[in-house]
Amino acid sequence: MSPHAKLALGAVIIAGAATYLAYLGASTSWQYYLLVDECAQRQVELVGHRMRVSGQVAPDTLQLSNDRRLATFVLCGQQSKLPVSCQGPLPDNLAEGIDVVVEGTLERGGLLRGEKVMTRCASKYQASAKPGASTKPGSAMY
Repeated sequence: MSPHAKLALGAVIIAGAATYLAYLGASTSWQYYLLVDECAQRQVELVGHRMRVSGQVAPDTLQLSNDRRLATFVLCGQQSKLPVSCQGPLPDNLAEGIDVVVEGTLERGGLLRGEKVMTRCASKYQASAKPGASTKPGSAMY
């Protein structure tokens, strides 16, 4: 085999291996999230699997440790609720009544053991007022 053919074969093998490893690394970050109601409906098949679940932190359920590295709360959907226990760094704006995405593993009994909590800013997606429309009765926008 000529030296150029060996070099080309080696380059193809290295490029293929690098592409495969890049795909494996990126595929773990392509994980979409389930809604609380979807997770509750598929609870039996999802036990033991890593997932992301989106919902709202239920009022009067958020308990934070003093060092803010442990939180327990209930995640609400439209019809279902899911108890959550998260250990690790928590976002500063974690509060009751906000939308969050919890990444973790669903345990038997329906507890979501979270490793990461991401808060979502709902106000960013709300429709803004039309130009010239007032936000209060009798007020004008300048």
